[in-house]
Amino acid sequence: MTDVFITIDTEYSAGIYDRLGFSCRAENFDKSILGRTPNGDVGISYQMDVFDRYGMKAVFFVDPMPALIWGVEAIADIVSPIIARGHDVQLHLHSEWLAFAGDANPLGSRTGQNMKDFSRDEQKRLLDFAARTLVEAGAPYPVAFRAGNYGANDDTLRALADLGLAYDTSHCPGIAKAECAIGLSKTQYRPVAHCGVKELPIGAIGAAGNKTRHAQITALSAAELISAVRFAHQQNLLYFTVVSHSFELMSRDRKRINKIIKKRFETFCRLFAAMPDITTMTFNNDSLSIASSTTPSPVLPHNIMRTGARLAEQLLSNKLYGGK
Repeated sequence: MTDVFITIDTEYSAGIYDRLGFSCRAENFDKSILGRTPNGDVGISYQMDVFDRYGMKAVFFVDPMPALIWGVEAIADIVSPIIARGHDVQLHLHSEWLAFAGDANPLGSRTGQNMKDFSRDEQKRLLDFAARTLVEAGAPYPVAFRAGNYGANDDTLRALADLGLAYDTSHCPGIAKAECAIGLSKTQYRPVAHCGVKELPIGAIGAAGNKTRHAQITALSAAELISAVRFAHQQNLLYFTVVSHSFELMSRDRKRINKIIKKRFETFCRLFAAMPDITTMTFNNDSLSIASSTTPSPVLPHNIMRTGARLAEQLLSNKLYGGK
């Protein structure tokens, strides 16, 4: 049996706030959380509709830091529907919001783009604020964490352990220049005990030039994601982690549905649900079997045909809906 974590980083946009200011809360919620467009929503409610259709459970990593600006109600509006529909809420944190917090900043005048920019004690204070805010918003006390921008380091994990959080999933070895500074190798895809917590790396596949590419809905095609999950099962890997975002099925300007990525998401869920001996996992089941070994685990080998098909799809998506 292979258990797959389908994880959704669920967050207001600090960039939208920076442009529009305090009054943007409703617009930010529509664009960042609901994925609202003139042709329908493709944010968390739509994502949960698809998950529910196929009997899947997802983990929504919710960022409570905008509560520094708008209060806990802004976070409760996110948490309540997720909890009501039986999905898992865990902790996310984008420290960029400290720059807008003023006197509400729990670190005084200290700001930074990533968790790793702060000392262990400062990180502990940020995590404590964020975890307590998530609970005030209606979620259970979190047991798992993912840093915004994957920007964690070993002190982040130690601070999580100090606060009783058992799991981290910020290590993303499939991104060559990720902000993550956790002291694990680029070949560490297997869950492992590290710095007092259990680290669940983001999944990846092999790419051209002996590189890897991370398992994200916008980074891999549905065929690549399904092949990666199947390969993990064939290799007797217990867990595989996939990433998405609450706004990921929209165009880059967040004004339209990205029909290509939406179809990719739907196709992945439909094919995933038909796979035998593979199921979704959440942190509500707090009994994960984590290895103590750092022995590298295999990743799906690079396949030029799969890559070519995805590059063609990505080129069209970027042309129609914006992209780097």
